[in-house]
Amino acid sequence: MTRGLGGHAPANVTQHLKGAHFPAEKRDLIDLARSNGAKGDVLEVLETLPGERYASIADVMKAYGDASASSRKH
Repeated sequence: MTRGLGGHAPANVTQHLKGAHFPAEKRDLIDLARSNGAKGDVLEVLETLPGERYASIADVMKAYGDASASSRKH
């Protein structure tokens, strides 16, 4: 299984973003994930994402991948 930031699979993050309407602000995505039952680990991943506004779930996952790659370099 592919793992990302902190060992959390991207699918786990997208699961908690079901029902998101785009474009969306980062804060709205975090609030949605929380209302969809996300726990601290998923919320932590979302908090680390760069940017403040996302046009699509693809943009969120790109930012997730970029952040994950950056964290592996450090």
